[in-house]
Amino acid sequence: MVKLDILSDPICPWCLIGKTYLDRALADFPDHPFEIEWHPFQLNPDMMPEGADRTAYLEAKFGGPEGAERVYGGIKKTAQDADINIDFDAIQRTPNTLNAHRLIHWAGLEGRQTAMVSALFKAYFQDGQDIGDEAVLLDLAEGVEMDHAMIKRLLATDSDMDDIRARDSHARERGVSGVPTFVVAGQHVLRGAQPAATWVDVVKDIQQQLAAHNND
Repeated sequence: MVKLDILSDPICPWCLIGKTYLDRALADFPDHPFEIEWHPFQLNPDMMPEGADRTAYLEAKFGGPEGAERVYGGIKKTAQDADINIDFDAIQRTPNTLNAHRLIHWAGLEGRQTAMVSALFKAYFQDGQDIGDEAVLLDLAEGVEMDHAMIKRLLATDSDMDDIRARDSHARERGVSGVPTFVVAGQHVLRGAQPAATWVDVVKDIQQQLAAHNND
């Protein structure tokens, strides 16, 4: 197997688009070589714990309504052209994603990490849910067959908060400035939402290398 590390934030639309492209490519390779692991990167590490009104946040970040519309207009067009369902009008709040990243981490310990990432993307971008809300996170955890009572106990503590923050900081120290960022085999870095065709080429190349190695 070849490790594919993905740095992502569940409120990043480009991360959803990038994951969708990857999923579509891998659907053609049921025996693909990737062992996928998701890693934390908060777009808004200084976001207040309760989150913020999304419209106000985006306008402040991008210099007013026109700036926000310009940035998100491009994202909307990309999603529409790729037939990716994102309901931006349903999203009312921009949450702090620290707890969501903790949930992804805990899901990874149970082999449910990608399922948890998918559930978070759907909840936020399609259902307009506040994934900073503990009740929402508990429902999502239960939906991927994680233990409701255990997750509730963990969310009530500071468990793994420092670890998530440290991993986020470490990524920035290594030069990661945006997500999604994909790292293949610990050395080849692909930045941004890569088209499905790119992933098809990557998988074919890896398969050829593995086959050549096995024939040596």
